[in-house]
Amino acid sequence: MSSSSPGSATLLERAKTTQRYPQARVIVLDDDVNTFQHVVDCLRKIIPGMSEEMAWNLANRVDSQGSAEVWCGPLEQAELYHQQLMAEGLTMAPLERC
Repeated sequence: MSSSSPGSATLLERAKTTQRYPQARVIVLDDDVNTFQHVVDCLRKIIPGMSEEMAWNLANRVDSQGSAEVWCGPLEQAELYHQQLMAEGLTMAPLERC
């Protein structure tokens, strides 16, 4: 540490850090309540750019593997999609950071 004489200014450099905006995963869980068609309809309605083919693939993955990540991206959007899918009656896993 260096000392400075009275009247002189010490220049401190600011450390530059880049922080990424938090990302989150939206995961649908398998249940015995929702039909494949309902899951597909909800995914197509709520997740932007979701094709019918992709929605069916995800619905099949939910059924066969017990869960599927249906979207990953900025936390704020993930929270919105998670809330909307849950409001439609889908069984959702808690949001996970990605």
